[in-house]
Amino acid sequence: MPGLHGTRIGVLMWWTKKRSPAVTAASAPPSATVPPEAVLVRDEHRNAFILMGIGGGTVAVFGLAAISGIFAPVFLAFVLTICVHPLRLWLEARGVPRGIATGSVILAVTLLLVGLGYLILIAIGQFGTLLADFSDEIAAFGKSVAAWLNSIGIDSTEVSTIAAGFDPSSLLGFLGGIVGGLTGWVTGLVIIFTMLLLMAMDAAFLPHLHRQLQPVRPLIVSGFVNYGDNIRRYMVVTTVLGLAQGVVNWIALLILQVPGAFIWGLLAFICSFIPNIGYFLAIIPPIIFGALVGGWPTVIAVIIVYGVINAVIQSIIQPRVVGKAVSLSQTITFFSVLFWAVVIGPIGAILAIPLTLLVRLLLVDSNPSMGWIRPMLGELDETKQIMADSDAETKAARQERKAAKAANHPL
Repeated sequence: MPGLHGTRIGVLMWWTKKRSPAVTAASAPPSATVPPEAVLVRDEHRNAFILMGIGGGTVAVFGLAAISGIFAPVFLAFVLTICVHPLRLWLEARGVPRGIATGSVILAVTLLLVGLGYLILIAIGQFGTLLADFSDEIAAFGKSVAAWLNSIGIDSTEVSTIAAGFDPSSLLGFLGGIVGGLTGWVTGLVIIFTMLLLMAMDAAFLPHLHRQLQPVRPLIVSGFVNYGDNIRRYMVVTTVLGLAQGVVNWIALLILQVPGAFIWGLLAFICSFIPNIGYFLAIIPPIIFGALVGGWPTVIAVIIVYGVINAVIQSIIQPRVVGKAVSLSQTITFFSVLFWAVVIGPIGAILAIPLTLLVRLLLVDSNPSMGWIRPMLGELDETKQIMADSDAETKAARQERKAAKAANHPL
């Protein structure tokens, strides 16, 4: 049809004439030289793209918050599957059938969760008994704190609110709310076990999927492999060191005769998964109960013991063992704990590092054009070398000035 053919030619000529230099530069071969005006045209919409990205991220965050009840247990199952995946590889390498390897992985995670849940139930029962036994002491302690705050000028209304927080009956009501929420716990456990079963079955195809996608998307495959290795190293090391930290705290509190030593040791283990602020959450209850039975000497002893253990394990041992698995700055780590706790609840504080590393994988590690932002996120090896060179230059310049000053002003 001549008319239609002429229309197509006209549209093609219009498109060739009207398309922007940015599009032409984007479609040009790598060897072509992009004129400066093309870069300017391409960058004039940069702010709009940034705003669109922020808006999309905000919508995604609100969406995660809306489905936090299912997202949190699903992601926890995902992390647990990553942690036990080497067990499957080890069994299959020794000729164990895939079905038995899958069952072994599911059994290992189930035993881990059941054991931890059993310990938590024991701790909750002991905590209820502890509150009942120390109800009078807790009330008196709350009144003494309220009186001290009133003496330094705190408003009486705020003092009454703080004193009410030390009311044992309100704490028992809070404990009853936790126990009464077992229905939600059961739902979460059903989701976790179901996802563990399905993910463990799907993980049998993972090595072959990597081999299939490697020629097509090598950067994405390497990013997910590195993500799995880093998460596994972080979670396993944190679990082992947190267990050691909890046991040492438990023994130390038993020696100091602080009530509920087992509860606070278990709390220290759980809080070891919360970077930066987990230590402060774990030390508050033993300080309070130590003050009830031993006064200031026990409080000081608890602070020293917790401080030494935390400094040795979390500040010296853990960074050396984990290494580059978590290349996040301290600021981003602290913010991620607060952010994910608000988005998906308390479990978000525990899973903050895996979640943040997943976001970094999707936005940075799998995008070759975003490599420049890695030092700003926490990969500081090159930055530290630059800093060391700068310090050396500054020191050398200082020594030269001292030498010149000594030469100009001899004794």
